[in-house]
Amino acid sequence: MVHPFATAVVAGDHEGAVATLASDVTFHSPAVHKAYHGKEQVGGLLRLVATVFENFRYVHEWRDGNTTVLFFEANVGDRALQGVDILEENDAGAVQALTVMIRPLSGLQAVVAAMAEQLG
Repeated sequence: MVHPFATAVVAGDHEGAVATLASDVTFHSPAVHKAYHGKEQVGGLLRLVATVFENFRYVHEWRDGNTTVLFFEANVGDRALQGVDILEENDAGAVQALTVMIRPLSGLQAVVAAMAEQLG
């Protein structure tokens, strides 16, 4: 089973990915302690991340009840990285919480630097 969020992300369908989110979604970043809240704010972050990752692909998916874990690989510049998107759905099937983890540290640092550059 491929989660609709993953299908949209891989297809480059930003609106489709955002459509899977609950209006009050919470995003836990691998780089920032404070969580982000709401579909508009999280959608903006997802759009930015899509411009930073290169060769992004999901390679595994696990599901247990309302939780889906998507294992991904990507590049940022010359850094290869791996990570997981942890999606927790509400009773309506919308993504209520999205937690992202990235390794190695140098890959995460490359993501942070590239996003800072995009933000100006």
